[in-house]
Amino acid sequence: MTDYRERIEQTVDERLKGYKDLALQIHEKPEVSNYEFFASETLSNQLKKEGFEVKLDVAGHRTGFDARYKSQKDGPVIVFYAEYDALQGLGHGCGHNLFGVTSSLAAVGLKSVIDEVGGEIRVYGTPGEEGGENGSAKGSFVNKGFFDDVDFSLGAHPGYKHEATRTSLAVAPVSVEFFGKSSHAAAAPEKGINALDAVISVFNNTNALREHLTDDVRIHGIITDGGLAPNVVPDYAKALFYLRANYKPTLEELYTKFENIVKAASLATGAEYKFGLFQNWVDNTVPTPLFDEVYEEVLNTYGEEFTPIDIYKSGGSSDVGNISQVVPVIQPHISISDTEIIGHTEGFKLAAKSEKGLDSIGLGAKVLAQTALELILNPERLKKIKEQHKQNIKEQL
Repeated sequence: MTDYRERIEQTVDERLKGYKDLALQIHEKPEVSNYEFFASETLSNQLKKEGFEVKLDVAGHRTGFDARYKSQKDGPVIVFYAEYDALQGLGHGCGHNLFGVTSSLAAVGLKSVIDEVGGEIRVYGTPGEEGGENGSAKGSFVNKGFFDDVDFSLGAHPGYKHEATRTSLAVAPVSVEFFGKSSHAAAAPEKGINALDAVISVFNNTNALREHLTDDVRIHGIITDGGLAPNVVPDYAKALFYLRANYKPTLEELYTKFENIVKAASLATGAEYKFGLFQNWVDNTVPTPLFDEVYEEVLNTYGEEFTPIDIYKSGGSSDVGNISQVVPVIQPHISISDTEIIGHTEGFKLAAKSEKGLDSIGLGAKVLAQTALELILNPERLKKIKEQHKQNIKEQL
């Protein structure tokens, strides 16, 4: 075990400078969902050089990739997932330039011993974690079977402090469109069908619904198209909503109730409607604490500790939740700043290219790789993690 760990550390240390450079290059060229061409090419090309077999344009995502290295010796199938998208108008204010590089280097570190310990390593390049055009790619990877034969998955998200994997809310990003009939709003209003009235009805009836929802539910929306002139009855109107809930089953019920509101608005106004997801459905994250314990043990050997948190309290969403519904997964936070930083801000963006931020690549790669190594060498521990994951999935139903 010690020899394997030392080899992983040596591999990571030898390559760290080059991977830091990759993180800075990606930071300097921020790309949003479905347009992460540079980041996807940079990471996938590097993995090719490291001996991985790489496929591009996978799972319905032109900037996604699937990199694999399989040992001739039997063992678990392990996925390190890589995020590399940026925020619209801000850049890498969530540190994904570090995330994707860290996952890739962790896979390379584990590859240095995989032929001896057994198993298969995969790096899934998953675009658009922040949403956007064809966003939340992890949902596509799950839906298209990329995790069907996977034993466990792991990644580490940049943050202020080291923290364990926490829950996240399930979210359905839905689009509501109404198609009416234009007419002069003063001279012949009776000949028109007001699509904007239908959208407004959706907002009003949603507010009436809130009284009868559980406290974890969140519904928030915007009107993206409401007409062009006040004296013309709008024949087209559109709104986007995020429907959120603590658990996938709750969100499924909410989705049905919300669609009924849309149908009612259509009946009330006479406007035809179109309703559905405009991005991937994002499931809630189901933590597996026994898995985080392994990561924490390895982290402690480097003199670092988790900051205690309530892992069942979260107000955000992440498509890592889709992975967590099918296999055990961890996404702990790894510290990239000694002073408090908040995600999606200029301060976080600066930390993502700081000295500590870049150093987190080496730490994260070593800890992730050695966490995976522990589960390869200790199948009984992996079995207990799988059992806990299965039980936690049942308890949310």
